[in-house]
Amino acid sequence: LVVFTVSILLVVATLLFGPEVKGAKRWITILGINIQASESLKPAFVVLVAWLFAESAKRPEMPATSMALGLLLMTVTLLVLEPDFGQTMLILMVWGTLFFIAGMRMIWVFGLMGAGAVGLFGAYMMVPHVAGRIKRFMDPASGDTFQVDTAMEAFTHGGWFGQGPGEGTVKRILPDSHTDFVFAVAAEEFGIILCLALLALFAFIVIRALSRAYASEDMFARFAAAGLAIMFGIQASINMAVNLHLMPAKGMTLPFISYGGSSMISLAYGVGMLLALTRQRPRVEMESIGAANAAHGFA
Repeated sequence: LVVFTVSILLVVATLLFGPEVKGAKRWITILGINIQASESLKPAFVVLVAWLFAESAKRPEMPATSMALGLLLMTVTLLVLEPDFGQTMLILMVWGTLFFIAGMRMIWVFGLMGAGAVGLFGAYMMVPHVAGRIKRFMDPASGDTFQVDTAMEAFTHGGWFGQGPGEGTVKRILPDSHTDFVFAVAAEEFGIILCLALLALFAFIVIRALSRAYASEDMFARFAAAGLAIMFGIQASINMAVNLHLMPAKGMTLPFISYGGSSMISLAYGVGMLLALTRQRPRVEMESIGAANAAHGFA
């Protein structure tokens, strides 16, 4: 809760005092350090929503689902005002997945899908750069596709085994080669073999975390671990899909590969919580925790 509250305050401060870069306010400088508060907001949001869904399952009389929906609307509103539609889409997908895991009704599934479609259509109609990205993705001849074309050239130039460490040339002309398109740089220098290895590694982390979450007897640990694992997997998938021109550009970093202090700290924080939530505990310890929670509730 503390991390979430501080992150929300930093996002508000960014909107009020942050510099505008390329039409967006996403960064704020504090004590000489550039901070992207939306990065730290993501894992804290997931854990807080997981707690609310767990409480809703334990105490049906508690309006936890409505509170979770309120947190979603507040968070999405702030991200849209920046604007940061990549993070907004990630938050919506993770929240919807957690809501589904928590046992929402099918009417909510169709309602959320409809709301997402309406939001995407609204962004397409009202936000020029979103419309431009979608148009360029659907019809490359309709605008500048230099970044995507250069990234695809990097994959072609790298082949199966790559050109060797530091021998890539496409990265010299590829904008954001150290962040959004680092996957293409890795493909050129280390080949498709490394790309497949990274894909397998990310998939193993997500599947292993979901397996441990499913085996957990604690409802909160189950929801939180599943949410953090899904967020990790979706972020990696979006970055790789953008590099391969499978979806419009979103400005999403590749976990633990892309350069970026705020992103790296946020991912480390999220994975650290994931490890803490999924670690194996002796049954005696779990029973003592349950007894302590019961005593606290009784008090």
